[in-house]
Amino acid sequence: MSRLHDNYTKKVLPALRKEFGIANIMAVPRVTKIAVNVGVGRMAKDAGAIERVERDLAALTGQKPSRRLAKQSIASFKLRQGTPVGVAVTLRGRRMWDFLERLITIALPLSKDFRGIDPKHFDREGNLNIGIKEHSIFPEVNVENVRDIFSMQVTITTSAKNREQGVALLTMLGFPLKK
Repeated sequence: MSRLHDNYTKKVLPALRKEFGIANIMAVPRVTKIAVNVGVGRMAKDAGAIERVERDLAALTGQKPSRRLAKQSIASFKLRQGTPVGVAVTLRGRRMWDFLERLITIALPLSKDFRGIDPKHFDREGNLNIGIKEHSIFPEVNVENVRDIFSMQVTITTSAKNREQGVALLTMLGFPLKK
């Protein structure tokens, strides 16, 4: 069990129950899944680049990513139906907690000019969307072997009923939010 999950069960769960007056322990907000998406964009023409992105994303998340294909042909983007346009991973369980711990403690503090996550990135249901400009901030990526630097979108989905519960959950877990 990761330290973050241990912290959630021992400290955050009782604190959230008390703060929001939740009687049933199953109704307390929790992190349900993390989705990591990478758009390949101009790299789509190079099959080797997509494989390198898949390899790096698998190293970051500990899970094999799946390719996302274009659903329609769009002539103005020079895009054909069935062409790979992205790579995605959905994390749950132990891998989710491990990735979340590395994101909070290592990756976000290492990103350039990081001053905290803006609370505007939370939606009405308490989910958080973060854009990461360079994947090389994660310690699993060997910077010397990187040919393609890519950005990614990380969506942290919670079971919170509203925005306030989601913000409280992720703040107690240790997410650095702007004041």
